[in-house]
Amino acid sequence: MASAGLREELTCPICLSIYTQPVTLRCGHNFCQGCIGSVWDSQGGSGLYTCPECRAEFQGRPALQRNLKLCNIAERFLSTQPEQEEAVIFCTYCVTSSVPAAKTCLQCDASLCDIHLKKHNKAVEHVLIEPTTSLKNRKCPIHKKLLEYYCTEDAACICVSCWVFGEHRGHQVESLNEASEKKQDKLRNVLEKLTSVREETEKRAQSLQEHRREAQEKAAGVIDRVITLISDIKEQLEVLEKRVLSEITSWEEQVSLRVSDLIQQLEIKKDELSRKIFHIEELCNITDPLTVLQGRESDNADFCDAEEEDNEDREREGNKVPAVGDLDEVLISLTLQRLAKIVTDLIAKNGFYVQEASGILLDVNTAANDVSVSGDLKTASWSGRNQLRPNTPGRFGSYQVLSTSSFSSGQHYWEVEISESGVRGVGISYPSIVRKGCQSRIGRNKKSWGLYMCDNDYSVRHDSIHTQIYPESPSQRLRIYLDYEAGRLSFYQLFDPIRHLHTVTATFTEPLHAAFCVWGNGWVRIRS
Repeated sequence: MASAGLREELTCPICLSIYTQPVTLRCGHNFCQGCIGSVWDSQGGSGLYTCPECRAEFQGRPALQRNLKLCNIAERFLSTQPEQEEAVIFCTYCVTSSVPAAKTCLQCDASLCDIHLKKHNKAVEHVLIEPTTSLKNRKCPIHKKLLEYYCTEDAACICVSCWVFGEHRGHQVESLNEASEKKQDKLRNVLEKLTSVREETEKRAQSLQEHRREAQEKAAGVIDRVITLISDIKEQLEVLEKRVLSEITSWEEQVSLRVSDLIQQLEIKKDELSRKIFHIEELCNITDPLTVLQGRESDNADFCDAEEEDNEDREREGNKVPAVGDLDEVLISLTLQRLAKIVTDLIAKNGFYVQEASGILLDVNTAANDVSVSGDLKTASWSGRNQLRPNTPGRFGSYQVLSTSSFSSGQHYWEVEISESGVRGVGISYPSIVRKGCQSRIGRNKKSWGLYMCDNDYSVRHDSIHTQIYPESPSQRLRIYLDYEAGRLSFYQLFDPIRHLHTVTATFTEPLHAAFCVWGNGWVRIRS
């Protein structure tokens, strides 16, 4: 019984559970910090805050003071209680033994077992509920009467005295059941909305997971293709390397063999010459004239032969002896130049080939009169001078020019060089774009897409929606990539390595022209 009384003292009047982080109001009553915070959140609209126990009023939301001692007592009490799935309420009148209660009477403030319940007062005001120890929270703390009504103005449960002559006099009230049903209806609506939001959130999460899975599968497929491509290139390079090195080695071996043969012949001749020199030196060293003069006739012949052979050798040494011909470096260069075709063919075979758009020229018939077009139809620059071109329906009112050629299928790219300052714009446009007025600007309508650069400020525009992008550093060379069937338009900076700027996606329904915009000393030059 003492434990039950202590539990009641440690029970929050709002949540009817043991205090969690209890706080004390200036009026002295205690509540869970979260519970009183929720009550005051609901009262915040009026600016007047009241204590749920004594209805004390506070101007402005009071600061909450943590009740550390009560917090410690509540925690120590909980630690001493045995863990039970369900607390057992005992009959108040069975003092000799603990008999579980069947009902609790709100009028009597007592719990009754089945035996005492038969003897209990059957009057209407004796309301029986399921067994509970939280009787204090079911009675008005001021009038000590049962809480039977709900004041909709103060959002508080009240007794009849509060309504008839108390502080809630004249307020709009409802029965507890009616108010509870209304609140439950609201909670059901909130639950339905939250359930819907949760389902939508789950769908989005599943969609993102599917997107991630597809991205992983796509990345794995591209990785396999790149590995196959690099392997093919390596294999072809190895074959090419072996062939070129074989040709060089074969030539080297032939030259070496021929030179070795010539060296061998020269070594033999050198030995013969050494023999003759030695014999002649002996004759030259003899002091007896008769011996010298009586020498063999062959000695004179050897001397003559040596002179004749020496003359012949000099004539041969005057000419190079490329017995097998010089190394054909031109042929090797031509063979190596096939490397570019090998790589291109393998890239196309593995599905990575993108055709460079050649022959893109500016269409003077679309150029605005403040746009100067170079003689080679490659450069568009802003001009403050009117070009005095005829005012035809296809001519832009200002700043812009389209290309003569268009794209209606396939993958293409073209490169441009831009000025460091001024406004420069590059992109694509349908031929049906309007040519006059603000809506004719590239990116300000549904029929064009453009990348704009104003000094170092970059943005992508379509249908008057601007998407700001932030490159690491500006570049004067750009590549525009178009995949018509995939509906993809991408912009790249031509650094080493190439840097991606932005990609837009759309469903293309008309042929697309390359589009250019210049203003304020800006210029764009087609490099493709």
